Amino acid sequence: MTLPPPLAVTMGEPAGIGGELSLKAWLAKKHSDRPFFVLDDPGRLTRLARDLGLAVPVCEISRPAEAGQCFSTALPVLPVPLRVPAIPGRPDPANAPATLEAIERAANLALGGDVAGMVTNPIQKKTVQDAGFRHPGHTEFLAELASRAAGKPVDVAMMLACPGLRVVPVTIHLSLAEAVRTLDTAGVVRIGRIAASALTSLFGIARPRLVVAALNPHAGEQGTMGDEEQRAIKPAIEILHREGIDVRGPAPADTLFHPAARATYDAALCMYHDQALIPIKTIDFAGGVNVTLGLPFVRTSPDHGTALDIAGTGRADPASLIASLAMADEMARRRRT
Repeated sequence: MTLPPPLAVTMGEPAGIGGELSLKAWLAKKHSDRPFFVLDDPGRLTRLARDLGLAVPVCEISRPAEAGQCFSTALPVLPVPLRVPAIPGRPDPANAPATLEAIERAANLALGGDVAGMVTNPIQKKTVQDAGFRHPGHTEFLAELASRAAGKPVDVAMMLACPGLRVVPVTIHLSLAEAVRTLDTAGVVRIGRIAASALTSLFGIARPRLVVAALNPHAGEQGTMGDEEQRAIKPAIEILHREGIDVRGPAPADTLFHPAARATYDAALCMYHDQALIPIKTIDFAGGVNVTLGLPFVRTSPDHGTALDIAGTGRADPASLIASLAMADEMARRRRT
């Protein structure tokens, strides 16, 4: 049987739980018909498996096509050597170049069609930024890599998804005050367009239904609690309507995420980071998936951080990485057809 192209999984922060998640995900999916490999330091993973008592053999590969040959018996690893040994719970900027190399190599493999998509383990943003990384996170870095390859800007958005909810924040890695200052009609329209297109191409929804969350309590109460709804959000909804997108709002956020409300839309556009992440982490903390919309390849990621406090203890829950692999597989199959 010919296996489909593999998924590429990045190492994430070497001092965090990414390595443990990769080992446990292989144990859960080693009989899957979609292989994956990890861009990581093979020696680190071998030692980590031994220290955690996980029966995960490591198989070094030199190219993605080799992953399927050993996947059922060992975790395939495309070597990305660390500069210094990784100590659980203690990030070292000396290893930031390897962390970033894994991301860039995975993205280039995805752009070249050598892999079906990429799944990124969490990074410690301050550590890579201390080493010179100038992006707020994965989303912005991958957008730059895709834009460089395309020779033109690639417009992306971040979606958080679980079986019961999909949310897309209009503003992402900004303080609340800055998010409110920067919120405008163009931004809401841009995210609405990306979300509607991705719901069709990645999720197979022919006629996506969007709802747009209000920024202020009671959707601004006709301007008495803020004018952002009248000034920025409603005009954006009207533009999206004219473009044929099924969208409604602005809807008060406090009544938008209970089960009956969630049944009426396919994705919710949220105005700032926590407005999107609080409901999805409440509904499915362990299984939420971060998806980058708008890229010319599939990218998913666990919807959690590096968990430095439990790194190396064996307590990391691989549910979100396993869900990320499954969602990336589903998206890759849809894109192929």
